[in-house]
Amino acid sequence: MDESLAARAVLRQLVAFDTTSRNANLDLIDFVRDDLARHGIGCTLIPNAEGTKANLLASIGPAVPGGIVLSGHTDVVPIDGQAWDTDPFALTETPDGRLFGRGTADMKSFLAVALAMVPRFAAASLAVPIHLAFSYDEEVGCFGAYPLVERLRQDLPRPRIVIVGEPTMMRVVNAQNTGNVLVTRFRGVEAHSSMTHLGVSAVQFAGEFVHWLNRRQDAFAAAPRTDLDLVPPHATINVGMIAGGTACNILARDCIVHWHYRTTPGEDRTALEREARLWLDETLLPAMRRRHPDAEIETTLIAGVDGLVPDENQDATQLALSWSGSNRAHAVPYGTEAGIFRAAGIETIICGPGDIAQAHQPNEFIDATQLQACVAFMTRLLDWASHR
Repeated sequence: MDESLAARAVLRQLVAFDTTSRNANLDLIDFVRDDLARHGIGCTLIPNAEGTKANLLASIGPAVPGGIVLSGHTDVVPIDGQAWDTDPFALTETPDGRLFGRGTADMKSFLAVALAMVPRFAAASLAVPIHLAFSYDEEVGCFGAYPLVERLRQDLPRPRIVIVGEPTMMRVVNAQNTGNVLVTRFRGVEAHSSMTHLGVSAVQFAGEFVHWLNRRQDAFAAAPRTDLDLVPPHATINVGMIAGGTACNILARDCIVHWHYRTTPGEDRTALEREARLWLDETLLPAMRRRHPDAEIETTLIAGVDGLVPDENQDATQLALSWSGSNRAHAVPYGTEAGIFRAAGIETIICGPGDIAQAHQPNEFIDATQLQACVAFMTRLLDWASHR
């Protein structure tokens, strides 16, 4: 059977599972487990503490070191507030070969191709194993990847490389930014809006912090990197959500700022967080307390993902380039689970079907030719794994 057609059929089923990160992913995991069982392949499930989600780890071939891990996340981002022209949880194909649906680009197509290749993987005389590692909650902090990687390290012979199948248009990526998600909570003191001397507005001081972040973003942009093909070529900061206050005539007691920053490969991932905490503690909090001693500021790191540096993934890069038919690797400004695998000591690259520009968008799609390109990549990977 043409694996690209098989991948399309699997993708249709995967898209139909609403695995938005706030939901369980167990129906999809059960589907994958049953599909693997039909080919005589067992798997290990690693549930979260609540038992509502699970990672899946499966191995095909001999239990020896030097295998290849095909890794991807099962969750998708919400469709809330987005204007879709089709049902986001029903794969829709157009005459020009585009396949629409939530997760088609990010990143169920990679999972679909890997599963479509399973019959060939299982039938081959593999010299080294091919492992499947599917995670939960990547989109909200890569929370599932940590126990998945730990279980992989405990249970499997040491793999040679990991391929994280995030959408890269099948280009090999060996450098990625870090990802850091934080929440800063401001506690003010309520008062009548005409009596500003009696209280302190958490919202107004949160605004001062956002302004500080904007100035730091300007400083990053003014010092771009020229050694990597990053777009943009510098660290980035985003204030994603702000919530606070109860009425326009009351000084706000509370305000919460959700912010996210990414540093470029090789930069200190924690430097901006340390700088922000210092400024908040030594500059902004004293200013709030001059208005009222009960004011408070608290910053919490919600999630952090390490980056990838090219020099640390040379073997993985050369192998992946040979399977992709390309002669150069690339850098990307976003973060993935690749940094978690690399921090565990396994060389890791990113390479998967689809365009990151489609990720998280309404009317998300992937071009069918990308499924074919991914099948070709995995076919060459299979040939390598069969002739070590």
